[in-house]
Amino acid sequence: MNENKSIGYIVGGGLKENFRVRLTVPSQEIQEGAFVTIASGDLQFYGLVTDLQLGATDPRFADEQSETRLPPALAKALHGQTLFTNLEVLPALMLERGPDPASPEYPAWVEKMGDQIPHPRPVKTVPRHHAEVHLAGEGDIAEIFGDPVEKGNFVVGYTREQHHPVCINLDKLVQRSSGVFGATGTGKSFLTRIILAGLINYKKACVLVFDMHNEYAYDDTATDTSLRVVGLKTKFASRVQVVGLGGGALIRGQAPDFNLEIAMQDITPIDVELLTRELNLRETTPTTLHALLTSFGKDWFRRFKSMNRDEVEYEDEKGKLKKKPHPDSVAAWADENGVNVMAAEGLHDKLRRLFDKPYIVEKPAADSVSEIIKSLQAGRHIVLSFGNYETDLDYLLVSNLLTRKIRERWEIMTNDFRNGKEEPRPLVIVIEEAHKLLNREMAGQTTFATIAREMRKYYVTLLIIDQRPSQIHDEVMSQLGTRISGWLGDEDDIHAVLSGLAGREALRGMLAHLQQKEEVLLLGWGVPMPLPVSSRRYDDQFWRELLGGSIGKREGKIIEELGY
Repeated sequence: MNENKSIGYIVGGGLKENFRVRLTVPSQEIQEGAFVTIASGDLQFYGLVTDLQLGATDPRFADEQSETRLPPALAKALHGQTLFTNLEVLPALMLERGPDPASPEYPAWVEKMGDQIPHPRPVKTVPRHHAEVHLAGEGDIAEIFGDPVEKGNFVVGYTREQHHPVCINLDKLVQRSSGVFGATGTGKSFLTRIILAGLINYKKACVLVFDMHNEYAYDDTATDTSLRVVGLKTKFASRVQVVGLGGGALIRGQAPDFNLEIAMQDITPIDVELLTRELNLRETTPTTLHALLTSFGKDWFRRFKSMNRDEVEYEDEKGKLKKKPHPDSVAAWADENGVNVMAAEGLHDKLRRLFDKPYIVEKPAADSVSEIIKSLQAGRHIVLSFGNYETDLDYLLVSNLLTRKIRERWEIMTNDFRNGKEEPRPLVIVIEEAHKLLNREMAGQTTFATIAREMRKYYVTLLIIDQRPSQIHDEVMSQLGTRISGWLGDEDDIHAVLSGLAGREALRGMLAHLQQKEEVLLLGWGVPMPLPVSSRRYDDQFWRELLGGSIGKREGKIIEELGY
């Protein structure tokens, strides 16, 4: 279809409702979610088709099948006069484009504007009656979402009607936390790989991925197509470091760059309290943990683990044998420190699940936590693969503990920057199944929730990936800048993704009508206006386009021959 051809004209609507457009082309040529422009005098309006409605000048013409009782030519002419299709268009932006360059008024307008370049802004007025409506062309898409050839603009998908490229600005993306949502099987992890590849290739931020299912680092096989899925380590061998959880861990049969072991002294009572639901801890737990910290300081975890539950026999004054707690027992420590014995022993039982974790050691072979932080500071990217430790307990403990330490370091660097030192490098932390860390019960305690609320205050933001956004705390969802959502079938999940956005009722149906694969809706602060797009495919063509734009032909051939 010719993108310059008019598809209709304005027949009604207003600022508090959608614009109504009378369609002048066959309805099959326009889809829900189409990006349209409206030319009205000196203004250009940009909007989104949210509905198509069949209408008739008289209901009888719609009810009667005139084509069966009239000659075809007459029936066609009658339909053209009596039956029509209206579009509902959600107004999103408007741009002052000035008078026609050929008109006498144009020079005066140019002089008035001076060096000011007109930018799209929120809609404050309405177009005139019968203003022409067009499908947005490639230039219109570039005007709103950015030109793909300009630095910082990364193609994330294409318009569904004409396959024009649609960009997100990577600089803007990393300024606030963002989210990738969609039901299971909609391709969230593939889309996340695409975004991460863009961030790594264009050096917009350093990335820390908590890879719970070992998907992102090394090559994988797609479950639905059985095709090879390229890992980030394969394409960015020198920039991406793979960290395996636990000494000697292998990730998909390959040795990681180094392994992560957690020192017992690094575990704080707060880390344990965050596991309240997972370990089924009691209300008395914080009191017991505080007493342990008071007694042993940072060594509390090791000392508590080493305590036994034994008893020893002794003779009383009358020579009778009795039993009392062993001096190194939990009960003896509790009695000495005024702690309820049953509460202390109960906590000791619950923490055995942590005591038995092989990756929690007294003295790690290396300070791998510091190594991770140093790598991120140097601009390298970390994929922390959990290997065989795929339980929620492992994920909650390790990801929160490591993020807490990283945030502390970035906070110090930010304060140093304010005192004249080097500016910190932006850091994006990627977390899967985010509802396990950011649900209503835990959102007030985790480091992740703090990062989401503070936005870019300390140069650290989140990229959360989840199939159940309704289970993420509302306060966290409200802080997300860019939201990229695939198909969602649950009404609560749709409501959560659209929370805080204008026109969400109109967008609700659009989100529910996406194809279950390879279609996403771009939303939020990080994009100028909502738009459904066909997402980029994570395939060989994607890598050729990405890496081919940043390296020469000769270098590209060498890299290809090396298998990258």
